[in-house]
This record gives sequence, structure tokens and C-alpha cells, in this order.
Amino acid sequence: MLNISKDNQVLITPGKYASITNVARRPHYKTLNKIIIGFLIFLVACLFLPWTQNISGDGSVTTLKPDHRPQTVHNAIAGRIEKWYVQEGDYVKKGDTILFISEIKEDYLDPNLVSNTKEQVDAKKMAVESYSDKVSSLELQSESLGTERGLKLQQARNKIKQAHLKIKSDSMDLEAIKTQLRIAQTQFNRSTALNKEGLKPMTDVEQKKLKLQEAEAYIITQENKLLSSQNELLNARVEINRITAEYAEKISKSQSDKFTAISTQYDTKAQVNKLQNQYINYSMRNGLYYITSPQDGYVSRALLAGIGETIKEGTPIVSIMPAGYDIAIETYVNPIDLPLVHRGAKVRVWFDGWPRIVFSGWPGLSYGTYGGRVVAIENFISQNGKYRVLISPDSEAEKWPKELSIGAGAQSIALLETVSVWYEIWRNLNGFPPNYYKSDLNDGKSKEKK
Repeated sequence: MLNISKDNQVLITPGKYASITNVARRPHYKTLNKIIIGFLIFLVACLFLPWTQNISGDGSVTTLKPDHRPQTVHNAIAGRIEKWYVQEGDYVKKGDTILFISEIKEDYLDPNLVSNTKEQVDAKKMAVESYSDKVSSLELQSESLGTERGLKLQQARNKIKQAHLKIKSDSMDLEAIKTQLRIAQTQFNRSTALNKEGLKPMTDVEQKKLKLQEAEAYIITQENKLLSSQNELLNARVEINRITAEYAEKISKSQSDKFTAISTQYDTKAQVNKLQNQYINYSMRNGLYYITSPQDGYVSRALLAGIGETIKEGTPIVSIMPAGYDIAIETYVNPIDLPLVHRGAKVRVWFDGWPRIVFSGWPGLSYGTYGGRVVAIENFISQNGKYRVLISPDSEAEKWPKELSIGAGAQSIALLETVSVWYEIWRNLNGFPPNYYKSDLNDGKSKEKK
């Protein structure tokens, strides 16, 4: 350790030495001091300049509508390639033929399959019409049987009425004969009494006896006649039951035949519908042999090659890029920045291959960037661990280049709140996120609720 004490220290005064005074009075040192002080003042002033907070993202150029994106044309049925009608780079319109394939399944190899099926459909339709006529005939037959049954029953009822009247008439005749029998018996008894007294001859008694016998014989005949009339009444009633049973059986058989014909008619209609379905399927299958373009566009790539190659259902044939499309950008943001992005937010984008100078904090000084607006935000995280955001051109800003191709790289900056530079430096040093803010649309809704 050096042996130095406070008493031995000597203070050097700059003014005592001319060399130090000369060096301190040189003019360029004063200029340097002014420059340093001015630079420090400039840096302090820059700390109070406005800085726009932003969220950056990487993505690529795509289309706004799903049907405007490149699509692959597939075949609907299995077949064998017979002829190509396009080549890569050709422009095709909607409905233009791309490829022709032939049939390979044995169920559809018949060249007359469609016409034969059509004939089967026509035959079944005629069978349906014949069954319909048969049903109508059976309905007429049932009506005729019902009418005939009514007439037969009316006839049998008339016979019953006649039998009743005849029974009544025979009963009256029987009573008259019984009266005559009583009179004949009385006359015979009187004649016999008078004959015993000698007042009447024997011939008169014999005549009265003959009349009595005739009356007795006639009353037996009249009783038989009455029984016969009663028997006719019973027969008429039995005839009604027979007619009812007979025509019930006939009408039931006719109705059964009608329902059988209706059932067969419905079954034939079902067969007609099945055959019509097959006919339509066969007709549409013939149209699937020609693979056509679903929309206007350019054949960008042929995924198959050669003639005679067998392909299955759903095999990719060609890739078509639509001719007209609305361009957009799909970009990806970090999950921590997703709450700061909303639909309608303004975004600055630039594309690979286009010269640009980007100042993220001062978008007004950037060169080669274009305006955009957020139109969709995906709520599910992507495989890259970020959220997908779809951006469309801003109608109020400059138009995007027409030369952009689908799939080209693109970068985006979502503009947030404007703060001071010192605040942004302080935020980054402390690791704070950008300021959370709401869109004007949300602010208007909140004011209306209040």
C-alpha cells in the first residue's frame, strides 16, 4: 500500500498552466458541445412524438369468397379415361368439357340400358292404368249387385204382402165356410126333427145331409188352402234371407276383388316409381361420363395423365383457378394479441416482391404498404399456434395491385392506439401489452345502452 497522506496532496489549478488554458479555449470543442446538447434536446423531443401501437402478422394472399379459391375437379363415378379436351393453361367456361370417361361397371355396360328402362316404366304405367280400369269395373259391378239386391228384396217383400193378403182372404173364406157348415148342420138337425114328426120327407133330410157333408168337405179344403198360403208366406220370408245372403256374398266377393286390384295397383305404382328412379339415375349417369368445369377459370394443373387409365369415384382430375375473384389476405396473430383485434379494424399490409419502406409506429411515413380492414376472425387456434384473421382491401385507401397472385406472401400491421414514444419505450421495457381499446361501433352501442 502506498504511503500517501492528506498533508502531501497538491491541488492543480488549470489557470496556472497555459497549455491547459489553450486547449480548453479551442473553438471546435464549443461546437462539439453544442452539437451534443442539441442532439440530447432532439432525443428528448422525440420521446414526446406520437407513436402508433401495432400488432404484426405473417400470412399469404387468398380470396375473400371460398368459391373463388383454387379448386380441384373430381369425377363422380368410376370409369376409364377416353379423351382429354383441355390442357394446362387453357381458359375454360362453366360447363366446358374437360374429360370424357367410359363405363367399367358391368351393371351399366348395356348401351340400351336407358331405353330399356324407359320401356319398362311405360309398361308398368299401362299396368297401373289397367288396374285402375279394373277397379272402376268392379265398383260398377258392386253398384249393379246392390241395385239388383234391392229389386230382389222389393220383389220378395211384395210376395210377403201378397201372402199376407192371401192368408187374410183364405181366413175369411174359412170363416164363411164354417158359418155355412153351422147353417147346414142346423138345417140338417131341423129336417131330421121334422122328419121324425112327419112334417118333412126323407128326401129333404137326405138333401140337407148332403149339403152338410159338402160343407164339411169344403171346410177341409179351405183349411188346406189357408195352410198353403201360410206356407207361401214362410217361403217368401226365407226367400228374403236367401237373397240377402246371396247378394252379400256376391258384393263381398266384388269388393274383395276391387281391394285386391287396388292393392296390386299401388304395388305397381311403387314399381313404377322405382323404375323411374332407376331411369333418372341411368340418364344422369350418362351425363356424368363428361366431366365439366364448375365455373370460369384457368386449368392450372392436370392431376392425371394418359388414355385408358382406370379411376375410382372422387379421384382428383384437374385444378382450376377461377378467373374472377375478390382478393384478400389471411394472416396469423399471437393469442395474446387476439383480444385487441376486431372486425372492421384498419390494417396496413405489404406483399413479397413489392418494394416498401415500413415504419411500424408511423404508418403515414411508410412506403409500399396498402390499407385493409379485418372482415373475419377465426375463433379456433390454428396448427401453428396462432389465430387466423382475414383481411380485405380498404375501400377508402389505395387499391391493391392487380398483379398479385394467390398464395403470395404478405405481412400485416394492425394499427392500435396512438401513444407517445417514451410511453412505448417504457411499455416494452416493462413487458406490458399494447393498450386495449374498443371500436367506434362498440362505443356507440355502449353509449346507447347507457
